[in-house]
Amino acid sequence: MKVFFLCFLCLLSLSLPVFASEEATAPSLSTIYQLAKEAVEKKIDVESNAKVEITPQNLEGRLTPPRCYPPISVELASERDVTRNNTVKISCETPDYDYPWQMYLSVRVDIQYPVIVATELLSPNQILNSDDLAIMYVDQYSLKGQFFSDKASLLGSRVKRRVAKDSPIIGSNLCFVCKGDMVSIYAKTQSIEIKTLGEALRDGNIGEAIKVKNSKSNKRLEAVVIGVGEVEVRM
Repeated sequence: MKVFFLCFLCLLSLSLPVFASEEATAPSLSTIYQLAKEAVEKKIDVESNAKVEITPQNLEGRLTPPRCYPPISVELASERDVTRNNTVKISCETPDYDYPWQMYLSVRVDIQYPVIVATELLSPNQILNSDDLAIMYVDQYSLKGQFFSDKASLLGSRVKRRVAKDSPIIGSNLCFVCKGDMVSIYAKTQSIEIKTLGEALRDGNIGEAIKVKNSKSNKRLEAVVIGVGEVEVRM
């Protein structure tokens, strides 16, 4: 009989939930906010120079969390990539209900990137110098087109379209090589580099392929813009 009783106690202990030995406590709203922020932060993939601000929905006066057995489960409610507005699911086992408690929390994500902006109104045909440029953090959803974060890379480029003060300078505002400009033409192989002069036959920005004319041979070549007044013929 004694052996049977001991075995019964063993079976009873095995059948109890694992959280029965843990104390159920009501999590604070600050704890819920922090858990939600961490869940979102794990899924954010941005460049190292970005500023990221994660703001959970304010629940003050609107929610009293029940007692929870640890751990509290936190996950994004959707498998999609993190956007400006996200939803986090929070749940836990609780002695206060016969079923798991859960809630959905809205979490806002603001991401800003350092971009080059105009310090004053820029006019067409203006050649950019350092005083014309500044770095400002701009919301990623406000950025359209090719933008820049290195002031030095824009020095000497020419403005094609009017740019308002404090507005981001994008690729379509500029030409690094402008039609009719004299340009340095580079041709590289594994062993040698050749440099000659030529004329740009159309406008071009960094990475764009344009037509140029070799001043010595008068041959027209296709070259890629690599800098202000510089193009490269890919061998």
